[in-house]
Order: sequence, then structure tokens, then C-alpha cells
Amino acid sequence: MNMDSGTLVEWVLGSDAGFWWRLAGVATAWALPITLWVSLVGLISIWLERKISAHIQCRLGPMEVGPHGALQTIADGVKLLAKEDLIPEGADRMLFALAPILAFAGTFVSFAVIPFGPDLIISDLDTGLYFLAAIGSLEAIGVIAAGWASNNKWALFGSVRAATQVVSYEIPLGLAFVTVAAVAGTLSMTEMVEQQSGMFWNWYMFRNPFMPIAFILYYIASLAECKRAPFDLPEAESELVSGFHTEYSGMRFAIFFLAEYAAMYVVSALAVVLFLGGWYTGIAPLDQALSASPLWGNVVGALVIITKSFVLIFVQMWLRWTLPRIRLDQMMHLCLKVMVPIGMFVLVLAALWQALLPYEGAVANHKPLFPAVGSIAGLAIFVLLTVGAWIWVRNTIRATTSFKSANYRI
Repeated sequence: MNMDSGTLVEWVLGSDAGFWWRLAGVATAWALPITLWVSLVGLISIWLERKISAHIQCRLGPMEVGPHGALQTIADGVKLLAKEDLIPEGADRMLFALAPILAFAGTFVSFAVIPFGPDLIISDLDTGLYFLAAIGSLEAIGVIAAGWASNNKWALFGSVRAATQVVSYEIPLGLAFVTVAAVAGTLSMTEMVEQQSGMFWNWYMFRNPFMPIAFILYYIASLAECKRAPFDLPEAESELVSGFHTEYSGMRFAIFFLAEYAAMYVVSALAVVLFLGGWYTGIAPLDQALSASPLWGNVVGALVIITKSFVLIFVQMWLRWTLPRIRLDQMMHLCLKVMVPIGMFVLVLAALWQALLPYEGAVANHKPLFPAVGSIAGLAIFVLLTVGAWIWVRNTIRATTSFKSANYRI
């Protein structure tokens, strides 16, 4: 098999003989492992969220099924498979059945341009970041369709909230994308990661003083995109029963659940690619040694990007069980009056910094004016943000400990 054109997709599209057979073979070859990976991410993430929430609330979580409750999620999946698939009277049956598929497809297709390692990417599109920005809205269409087709007022309220939320937070999310693209000079995911090779201060996070702010804006917007607390308004169990999937049961409900956790991995992996060095460890000698062996380079690279992604997923779960849900008007205020102006400000300043003080330490034959200025300033801002986060962690632990001690005293 000769694939000098770069990727399997390019090889297929460039072939004349047996086009449809090749296309079907490539689609199957990549769909199966991605489906297995999405299922594995869902299983691990659901178990992890139960355990994290349990420890935050001073309890054990699932313990009975499997070692430390590790098989509880599999048992729940079997239970959902055995449950009756109900469709309410008055519902749009076709749209009701199609909605979970649309929600899952939007997340599933995103994996086509998310790299798992130097050579582990399905299709390295020149416009990969643009493709992700466009396809990411497909999940919202599935959510809106689910609420509308259910013939339920609570589900409809949830879908309207989802539409409002997506329309709002696509703007700061897009501004974060454009900021990274202005610094990188490309929309290719692989090229972005390759520009972050070397030591960790070559990562886009530390490229200039404004990139840590862009990262925070992206992360907040990604929480809203995934409907995670404190932006879980489309579900809002205390207000809307269960929001847009109130009427769903059995495997259709499981597909919505799986789509949410797959989306959590997608936005986290994208944050790693855009800001945190992708598959690079941030230790230049180690990365150079691994690059000498394509096999180990891909294996370790995949472990690095997956580990970084799950760290960000852990933060998503931590925030869910720490922060209360905000109101709809507070969500709109945060987006339109806080994040959008800051995002535009960061975009302009980051582009000016890149134009006046270009920093491309990982690229050969480039002589920047002040190569360390952006890294030092970005690293300083990141340290300040880390210290602030640690203070928050410490206060949270103290509050939890005092609450636990008070309960024991009672």
C-alpha cells in the first residue's frame, strides 16, 4: 500500500479504481477504533466522575460492582440496553429517533482531525481547526431537535436554552481559535503541534502574555459548549426535570450521555493541541529521542496527549461539583459583556505581539527580536493563574474538611 500523499483519506480520494470500495474500507477501518475509543472514554469518564463527586462530597461512590466499583458503568450500560425504548404520544417519531444520532455524529466526526500522535491522525486537513469549528455545532442541532420532537414543555425549554447557549459561546470560542491561528499562521492541527516542539515554553500557552487568557476563555466557552456546570442550563434537573432528554429512555438516552463525555474529550484534546504542546512532553531531549523511533514516538505521544486531555477532563468534573449553576441572564452577561470584549482585546494584542515580537523558537532559520520575552511573560501569567487556582483549591479543601468535621461533631 503506497500512501505518499500523506493520509488515508487523500490516498482514497486520489485513486480512481475501486473508489467506493476503498472509501468504505477506509471508513470502516477508522470508524471501528474510534467507536471503541469513544466507548472507552465514556466508560472511564463516567466512573471517574462518580468517584470524583463522591470524594468531593465525602462519600465512597460505587463500590460493589467490580474492584472499587470499576464495572458499575458497564452494568448500567447493560441495564440501559435492556430498558424499553419509549416514544411519547404526539412526538415527531422520525425527529425523535434522529436527534441522538445527530448529537453523537457531531462529536464522532470531530475525531477525524484530532491527532493522537505524530502519525496518528485520520485526516490532517489544511483547514482542520475551521472544520472543527464548523462541525461542532452539529451536536447542538441534535439537542434542539430532541427538545422540539419530544412534545414536552420541559424538553422544549431545555432545547431553547441550548440554542441560546451555543449561539452565545460560539463567539468567544471562535475568538480563541482565531487568536491561536494568528500566532500559528496555520489551521492544520499537525503543524500547530509541530511548532510547539522543544521545551515547554515553546507551547502556545507561553508564546506571549495574552495566550494564557485566550486559554481560559477557550476553556470556559468549552464548558458551555459541552453543557457542563456551571453552564448545564439545558438539562437543569432542579428546574427542567432533565431538560432536552426528559422523554428519552434506554439506549437513546445512553447515546446522549456518550455524546456528552465524548465531547468533553474532544474539547480537552483540542485545548492540548492548541495551547499545551499536543503530543510533546515539553522536555526537548526526551522528545528528540522518541522522534528517532516512529513506533515509540507515536505510542508515547498518544499517552502524553491522552494524559493531558484527562487532566483537563478532571478539572471539568471538579468544577461541576464545586460551582453552582448560574442563571440564564448571568450566562448571557458573562458571554456578551465579559468574554467577547476580552476575547477581541486578546486577539488584537496577541496578533500585534506576534507581528512586532515574533517568537518561533522551534522553527529553524528564524531570528526573533526578543525570543524570551513572550515566554517569560506568558509563564509569569500562567504561574499567577496557577497560584490563584491553588488558593481556590486550598479554600475548597478547608471548607470541605470543616464541613466534614462539623458533621462528625454532630
